[in-house]
This record gives sequence, structure tokens and C-alpha cells, in this order.
Amino acid sequence: MITIKNLSFPPSVNHYYGHRGKAKYIKAEGKQYRAEVYYIAKSKRLKKIEGRLSILIEINQKDKRRRDLDNCAKCLLDSLQHAGVYDDDSQIDELIFRRTFGADKNHCNVKIKKYAA
Repeated sequence: MITIKNLSFPPSVNHYYGHRGKAKYIKAEGKQYRAEVYYIAKSKRLKKIEGRLSILIEINQKDKRRRDLDNCAKCLLDSLQHAGVYDDDSQIDELIFRRTFGADKNHCNVKIKKYAA
């Protein structure tokens, strides 16, 4: 199992991707977040998880501002893949989001383990 605590909030899909004509690209905010997740994964020497996966994402908000949880997923999951935590997000068979309020700062925690049906 891999646990990563106190990651900063991932940018929403609208802040992650940009478009130039028909071309899609990752914006600076998305690249910065990917670099943060990559650094954390490498500094913790996380080993790649093979096979089918179950991922729990805990979103901890300091306020009750409205946020779409699914908007956080794309950047976070792509960043974990980019960091080498798993090969491809098509490996994910179970994805669970949990939100709490009252944290001292906005952050998220991630737990990744092999999926057991």
C-alpha cells in the first residue's frame, strides 16, 4: 500500500488543461502540481504498484466552499501516473472520494493499494 499525506489541492480540470485550436496542453499550474507530486514520490522512494488498483482520495477543506470532487481527480491521478506510482490510470478499478471540512489548510491524502474484488 502507498500512502501520501498532505498533498496540496490539485488544480481543477479547467486550470489543468488549456487549448490552442484543436491542440490540448497542460497549463503551468498543472505542470507545477505534477512536479510537486513527482518530487514527493521520488523523495519517499515509492515503488510502482502493478496490477489492478483501489485508490482512496481524501479531500480536506478548511472551509465549506463548493467544490466538485471529480474536478480534482484528473490532475491528481495523472500526476501520480507521471510520478511512476502506477503505469496507467486504466489500472484503477475502484476510486473512492471522501471529503472533510475544518482542516487547517486545504490538502488531500491518497491511499493506493491492490484491488481485491
